Amino acid sequence: MHQSVSFNFHNFLIQTKIMGTKHYDVFVIGSGIAGQTAAKTCKQAGLTVAISDKREFGGTCATRGCDPKKVLIQFADLMQNTKQLEGLGIKQPPKIKWKAVQKFKKSFTKSIPLDTEKNLNDLGIDLYHQSPQFISKNEILVEGKTVTADKFIIATGYIPRTLEFEGAELLKTSDAILKLKKIPKSAIFIGSGYVGMEFCYMLSTMGCKVTMVEVSDKALNQFDSFLVEKLTKVLEKNGVNFMFNTKPIEIEKLKKNLKLTYEKDGKTKSIKARKIFNTAGRVPAIEKLDIENANIKADETGVLVNDFMQSTSNENVYACGDVSSKSLPLTPLSGIQGYIAGHNIVNGNKKEFENPLVPSVVFTQPQLASVGYSEEEAKSRYKNVQVYKGDTSDWYNAKKENAEAYAYKIIVNERTDKIVGAHLLSSQANETINIFTMAINEGLTTNEFKKQIFTYPSYTNDLKSMLKDED
Repeated sequence: MHQSVSFNFHNFLIQTKIMGTKHYDVFVIGSGIAGQTAAKTCKQAGLTVAISDKREFGGTCATRGCDPKKVLIQFADLMQNTKQLEGLGIKQPPKIKWKAVQKFKKSFTKSIPLDTEKNLNDLGIDLYHQSPQFISKNEILVEGKTVTADKFIIATGYIPRTLEFEGAELLKTSDAILKLKKIPKSAIFIGSGYVGMEFCYMLSTMGCKVTMVEVSDKALNQFDSFLVEKLTKVLEKNGVNFMFNTKPIEIEKLKKNLKLTYEKDGKTKSIKARKIFNTAGRVPAIEKLDIENANIKADETGVLVNDFMQSTSNENVYACGDVSSKSLPLTPLSGIQGYIAGHNIVNGNKKEFENPLVPSVVFTQPQLASVGYSEEEAKSRYKNVQVYKGDTSDWYNAKKENAEAYAYKIIVNERTDKIVGAHLLSSQANETINIFTMAINEGLTTNEFKKQIFTYPSYTNDLKSMLKDED
């Protein structure tokens, strides 16, 4: 790679004698929320700015991530809700026209790339449609040009983790799931994180025979095991086959299917499916940037940055959003970090990033949501911890939906009586977790929380009843 870059750089040095080298005050790499926010902040301050992206402008979340995914999953939710009430007033579940669903999804994503480019162009920001390569601390190669800049902002986000075994090139990613022309008869997912579990739920609810292959002993390792176990049982009941402690070895293409050979319990076996998806997690998208040429240090968490979002090894480089070592892969943080990076370039390092309390959700049905400390984290931080935990599938809100699971775990610092963590499993967990987010941010005690008046009968009102003596 270095020889190739050296060769290209030599050619461009010859070209620039004639054409000159393009220079900007700031060059942004990545056009998602983080990159757009940083670019606009710098441009509005009067700096010359350029932005590049190797894919369509607009970033992952809006075009091929959170937003289109949620549009599709709501149809699975509809199917799941009606299945739960079948025979209780619902004669039979509705039939979903998948082509119409995909057309509806496209109405949210189709205009984003052009609209994003227009907005950036209207601000006077130059656009490049390629991933650049660093040649030195202040030079890159992009679109056949040598470009220099006083400051660079890396906001390239995440890409799917590469799996290395024979036939791995036959794997599809979440991009392919979002573009499915029809629901496959069968599918295998390798990896049970957010993406794997959400799409596993969606396809299985739509009638696909789904197998989840996971190398560890449980799904969703970053979530509370008490709730994850209940969610896993719901998905199993709905037809998902979970294979834990299973190592993929090889994928082979057959006439109609793909065959996955795997190792489990010391034995080698195989299974077949129409589609096999790589949902084994995502990693910072930095491999093709040649960041070592610019002395930009990174590890598995991303570009190493300080609290100003500035590279710890190259003061002229900033990183924000998922690709930075200070972030979690959550959209709300990307915009905050993009603004901080841009502001610090314009005004000097004055704004520091302070990790806010951010709730996270797995959009299965039921939904799994979490905010604050886990039970283990709280017990390592506080001397005495009160854990409120329960299975509430016999409560009114679960029974009226004929829900298969409803449970919770709330963590309280016993000395102060303040809520420090909340973990919910319910059909409304993506909304009700926000109530606990506010409670933790405001430092509410359990007594103060239980004094709040909420609508009745609602899932939010149930939250007060969860703060009772430990089971």
